[in-house]
Amino acid sequence: MPVTIKNAEGIELMRIAGQILGKVHNEVAAELKAGMTTWDIDHLAEELIRSYGCIPSFLNYQGFPASVCVSINDEVVHGIPSKDRIIQEGDIVSLDMGLIYKGYQSDAARTHGIGTISEEARLLIERTKACFFEGARMAKAGNRLYDIGRAIDANIRPYGYGIVRDLCGHGIGRQMHEEPEIPNYRIAKRGMKLVAGMTLAIEPMINAGTYAVKWKKDGWTVVTRDGSLSAHYENTVLVTEDGPEILSLVEESQNK
Repeated sequence: MPVTIKNAEGIELMRIAGQILGKVHNEVAAELKAGMTTWDIDHLAEELIRSYGCIPSFLNYQGFPASVCVSINDEVVHGIPSKDRIIQEGDIVSLDMGLIYKGYQSDAARTHGIGTISEEARLLIERTKACFFEGARMAKAGNRLYDIGRAIDANIRPYGYGIVRDLCGHGIGRQMHEEPEIPNYRIAKRGMKLVAGMTLAIEPMINAGTYAVKWKKDGWTVVTRDGSLSAHYENTVLVTEDGPEILSLVEESQNK
């Protein structure tokens, strides 16, 4: 599939989709607490997505059985919600969700601490978020695709963390996963030139230990191979001549 360049109408629809998704993330985050099941989170998010007249992107996508990927502690991504999985005080919980608004997709992820968390966990979440913004600022027309991963790598590597290599960011538009793939680490090549109107899901997944991961027997849940904590931060980003426009980021004060 070739890289799609969105026109003004498509950009505006993706902008609306992103703002709705940002609001849903904030509304779900406000309800997170110990004692909830991961199914509770999924049920709440699906209700909110549909209340805005949107469709959950992930539900039944390639067979995924829920609207939200809920990944806890050493789970990197794609955790399957369950009525039997209860969130505990001190957990870190990554929520990855997407929605479709009038045919256009948005995709975003956040990692949250539940109650009082360890300093290790707090720093991992904070630094993962920060490295996203370092990468996203390279999403400017005229820059190169792999400048994004190079910036993420330069920001996070001094902490000794592992940047997940088996999963990456991606283009997004009418389809959830479009070209190009966006690595979150430094590689020798520069990649294609970025063009205004490209829309990218930039999503560093950072492990407190090594970058190595493995898949659980359910075929979906990805965990750190060494059992270390993992954090995930993602937004849908529009490439413009003046720099990135982060479509799925909504300040909590804007939610109401």
